[in-house]
Amino acid sequence: MDSDQGESPSSQGSRSGGGFGNLFRSTGPNYSNTELAGVPLSGMSPLSPYLNVDPRYLVQDADEFILPTGANKTRGRFELAFFTIGSCCMTGALFGAINGLRMGVSETKNMAWSKPRNVQVLNLVTRQGATWANTLGSLALLYSVFGVIIEKARGAEDDLNTVAAGTMTGVLYKSPGGVRGAARGGMVGLVLSGLYALYNNWNHLKGSQTRY
Repeated sequence: MDSDQGESPSSQGSRSGGGFGNLFRSTGPNYSNTELAGVPLSGMSPLSPYLNVDPRYLVQDADEFILPTGANKTRGRFELAFFTIGSCCMTGALFGAINGLRMGVSETKNMAWSKPRNVQVLNLVTRQGATWANTLGSLALLYSVFGVIIEKARGAEDDLNTVAAGTMTGVLYKSPGGVRGAARGGMVGLVLSGLYALYNNWNHLKGSQTRY
């Protein structure tokens, strides 16, 4: 009885609540401040020493996705071909529709807003949209086919494939116009594909220039 009365209320509460405290008390490994300070954390801020977590399990040096066997981290030209063709068709349809609307309003400016004028404007919009979608879609199809063939033939993927595919696309697309037409088309394709390759490598070229 004397020993119980001499105990402080806090010690009595801790002793009486020990059974419930054990239920919520963590049973994992405890690390001191010295042990946690020696663990390297690359790319992470130091964790609080009061967190009952081993920081070594939180370090992720590997990729966060799993690739199939033999697959590349970047998509090849064959995978990008569908996106290229579809985006070119949609861009051509949008540009053609805007151009057709401009032409329709300009050609029917002397007419009053009525059903015949609306039908004429709508016809120009759909016609120009289909024409431009077909044109850009055909160019994208030729470019993608040449790009895939060159990539498979060379066994490499670089900007040379882009320039060669663009040049051959221009030559083949303008080949019905004769030798001069094919030469002009090839020149246009060479310039456009060269500018595209330069745009893709602009950051790399800019970084190499600032280094020197």
